[in-house]
Amino acid sequence: MINNKNKKWRITASLDKKSAVETISFELGISTVLATLLVNRGYTTVEMAKAFIEKSQEILHDPFLLADMDKAVDRVREAISKKEKITIFGDYDVDGVTSVSILYLYLEKNGANVEYYIPSRKGEGYGVSIDAIKKLIDNKTKLIITVDTGITAIKETEFAKENGIDVVVTDHHECSADIPDAIAVINPKRRDTEYPFQSLAGVGVVFKLLCAIEASIKNCPVMDAVREIAYSYADLTAIGTIADVMPVIDENRIIISLGLRQAEKTDKVGLSSLIALCRSGEGKGSSKSKAQKRLSSGFIGFTLAPRVNAAGRIASASTAVELFLQKDPIKAERLAQELCEINKERQLTENKIAEIAYDYIENNNYSDKSVIILDNNDWHHGVIGIVASRVSDRYGVPSILISFEGSGDEDDGEAIGKGSGRSIAGMNLVDALNHCSDLLEKFGGHELAAGLSIKRKNLPEFKRRMEEYARQCFDGAEPEHILDVDCELGVESMTLALANEISCLEPYGVSNPSPIFAIRNMVISDVTPVGMNRHLKLSLTKDGKTFTSMLFSTTLQEFPLMIDDEVDVAFNLEINEFLGNSSVQISIKDIRPSERIVHFEKVNEELYEAVKSGESTLDPSYIIPDRDDFATVYNFLLNSARMGRESYRFTRLLNDISRLVKENKLNYVKLKYIIKVFRELNIISIDELDKDTFAFRFSYTKNKTSLDKSNILKKLKAMYQGKR
Repeated sequence: MINNKNKKWRITASLDKKSAVETISFELGISTVLATLLVNRGYTTVEMAKAFIEKSQEILHDPFLLADMDKAVDRVREAISKKEKITIFGDYDVDGVTSVSILYLYLEKNGANVEYYIPSRKGEGYGVSIDAIKKLIDNKTKLIITVDTGITAIKETEFAKENGIDVVVTDHHECSADIPDAIAVINPKRRDTEYPFQSLAGVGVVFKLLCAIEASIKNCPVMDAVREIAYSYADLTAIGTIADVMPVIDENRIIISLGLRQAEKTDKVGLSSLIALCRSGEGKGSSKSKAQKRLSSGFIGFTLAPRVNAAGRIASASTAVELFLQKDPIKAERLAQELCEINKERQLTENKIAEIAYDYIENNNYSDKSVIILDNNDWHHGVIGIVASRVSDRYGVPSILISFEGSGDEDDGEAIGKGSGRSIAGMNLVDALNHCSDLLEKFGGHELAAGLSIKRKNLPEFKRRMEEYARQCFDGAEPEHILDVDCELGVESMTLALANEISCLEPYGVSNPSPIFAIRNMVISDVTPVGMNRHLKLSLTKDGKTFTSMLFSTTLQEFPLMIDDEVDVAFNLEINEFLGNSSVQISIKDIRPSERIVHFEKVNEELYEAVKSGESTLDPSYIIPDRDDFATVYNFLLNSARMGRESYRFTRLLNDISRLVKENKLNYVKLKYIIKVFRELNIISIDELDKDTFAFRFSYTKNKTSLDKSNILKKLKAMYQGKR
């Protein structure tokens, strides 16, 4: 069922790990916080922790361990020597774009007659198609090398063979029992492979192919070839690996580490231009002195990769490929700027679709759904996957968005819609789609993300079966929003030194997540919309220290808290670099009223309800507000209104009055009654936003209103004045 509640925080650090933490901290001379992070990730001995920090346990494996690698190398070398036309067939996401780019650059460098082909997301859809192969036949292609796609292209490979085109498949998606009858099928997930690591990205598989070809051409030891290829192509390989959300373990960790370092000083003018624009604020003429975000996996995943992805989603992925292949700095800067403009268009389109989706969910009966499936005739195919991710994150259930854009009449049951889905822990999306495979034209993907095509007439049954499947997965229970928190911190630990120390765990990603910390009882001292009101910058204060904090993908209208609220925060500890200065910055993962405040409000709300029902045994002087109490609250709210304040949480108002007004005798119950009386008599215009919060405004009048006219106050006095 839809879960609109706060995430459940699961604190990983525990007392039974304390001994291991203390030993690792002492032996390695590191903070207990870093030692805790290492133990949380399974590195529970000094030797294991040291090896992880130094990256000494990871190696780049021999590419020839991949099944069919020798066959692929022989066929590619033959095509190079004969000057046969080679066409690289890729996907339109970042993994596909970087795969196409590094293979093209390498083959071109070695004298190949090479071109590339990326299908249009909107016009052709995902993967190899017969129509695309027909174009390559006309183009005199003799060898197709698929990258980040092709593992399911059985009919298409056969069609190519029948028309004189050889195919080499490189892919990393799940393999079925049958694979294409190609010259070579290179995929670490093949059932007959001896390769020790299955979690390469598509670009990682291409990287291994380049290593193997290099060793063959140079007739040199494989590891010498690996070093040469890594030096030349690890930058783009790292970007594709990060963007495709691959586990940052084993050789992926080495590739990403090398790639991030190389990207800082890359010789690829297109990549360099895009990095510079991302850092400087994207605009033409932007100041180059703006914050210089270092190249981390987070910067790639959340800043650079979306701009590359936007090309394939909104326009043509070829724009991104041309950027990475570009050798002219002026043209490279123009292409990088174009990608940034396309990305802005993508953001606007995405936000518009998200608003439509949220509105539909909120105004229709979705509260008991275990999976959300929405369809629309006008949604852009390219961004529905991103919106599905936002829907799942917002409502805590798997979601699938389907677009029938360009598919014809709404009454046409044969019209085909393209869908994109995102899941949560507890339901494998590919398995769920396989459960409904007879209703689908095509589907594929990963455990938590997948795509599909479906005829309009099959939608009702598809929605029914998916809901049934999801309920079984969650066993009828409400799916939980789980947030894994490494450990709690105090403000004294939130230092630049700690932020620098924990960076030794990078690069972050799946299986090595960026550390999440929690801190209790901070106060919101400022909230500012940024990024066209798509994000918020918060100032959070505790014990006299204030921290700049970023809350992404939340607008001011969506933010449920207010200035002066006391909150608990789960966050990443980051380094903000601006004008040569470094400071600690908090990247918020979850923020909510503090547990202390929630407990206080719960206890007092229960007390208030008991008073309301006449069941309280408290002394009447504790329950019934007097004229001085009313005057205290009225004057305090009047001063607050003059300073621009328009709303309050009851608890916050009580705390502020207690702190600033001496000798007041207010409590939660009295305050609740005072606000209700003000509203009843229209002394102050009051709107109760929820049981904890109210908005207020003053309407000045010459006439004074007597409190004796209040029926609420009369009833309260009648219930309790006689009790002692």
